[in-house]
Amino acid sequence: MKLKATLRLENGLEFQGYSLGCAQSVGGELVINTSMMGYPEQLTDPTYNHQILCLTYPLIGNYGVPSEELVGEKLSKNLESEKIQPDGLVIFDYCEDYSNWEAVKSLEQWMIEQELTGIYGIDTRELAKVLRDKGPMKGYIIPEGAEVPEEIKEPSPAEVSCKEPIIYKAQPAQEVENVNGSKAAVTSGKRIVLVDCGVRHSILRGLIARGAEVVRVPYDYDFTEMEYDGVFVSNGPGCLCNYEDTVEVLRKVLAGNKPVFGLGVGYHLIAKAAGCEMARLAHPHRSSNQPVRREGSNRTYITAQNVYRTIKPESIPSDWEVYYTNLNDGSVDGIRHKTKPFAGTQFNPEVCVGLTENITPIDEFISKL
Repeated sequence: MKLKATLRLENGLEFQGYSLGCAQSVGGELVINTSMMGYPEQLTDPTYNHQILCLTYPLIGNYGVPSEELVGEKLSKNLESEKIQPDGLVIFDYCEDYSNWEAVKSLEQWMIEQELTGIYGIDTRELAKVLRDKGPMKGYIIPEGAEVPEEIKEPSPAEVSCKEPIIYKAQPAQEVENVNGSKAAVTSGKRIVLVDCGVRHSILRGLIARGAEVVRVPYDYDFTEMEYDGVFVSNGPGCLCNYEDTVEVLRKVLAGNKPVFGLGVGYHLIAKAAGCEMARLAHPHRSSNQPVRREGSNRTYITAQNVYRTIKPESIPSDWEVYYTNLNDGSVDGIRHKTKPFAGTQFNPEVCVGLTENITPIDEFISKL
């Protein structure tokens, strides 16, 4: 017999459905993702730390979950981190009978193993419209018979960042080729410091495959005395107020001339270190179909994003410029320095939503090492 469950928003609105996975109540900020596929990657993305993730695509679970195998130094072979990151999952319809040659278990089995609470049977597109019109809000998943949780855990980079430096050896650069057949930018013998604010493992895999040695350091680690050729600042969860030490380190890095690139939170931290101010987006970018235009060209990219803030254009210093512009709302989706090799994007270049052309900003970073 199916266990009933309730999704309750902080404004009092309720949705009725059925329990999925772990049957304990949870609370957190509700966020949506409109992608048609990729739920194993989304559930292991550290950017969703302690949030409740709502997937608007109507059928979830049909291709199961791939192996959680780790390779090398705590690097996932198939997923974006070592574990599930959100505290809750909201979907419309759950497919119990999965089928995929890489699948090793069902989504619900995985959720039970990792104590992820879910609810299905929810009109997720109606929920998405509520969050779009009313703005971000907290919510609770309450299985029948469970009590409303007394506290809600807040997203924290301290939970998802590595605790000490980890070194990843480079792969032979000649092996690197994008899935569309084009050659990726490669390097050899170069060392990249990756500031781990909650890095997706696909980023690590991509940098290593391009021939770079990667030194992954904690988000608040002062690495400026180390030997390195470039700095990559990763994505991550939570408020920028959690990254004050990171910003101070980046200010010292930006005083030099070595290549720097950031994405997501990493992009915002670079911008803040450069002197930019932030603004909250009226409608957060949480989808894989955000159109952006590269400034100075007519080239448009369809990008994957997971952000709720942007840079105030008027606050961009005179020695920096807009790199990418969002064509939906005109927000700044990337900035770069006019003379130094510093840049960042609000979108996730390594996420494949079609051809791998969106990897261009990372390739440009690699080519400058």
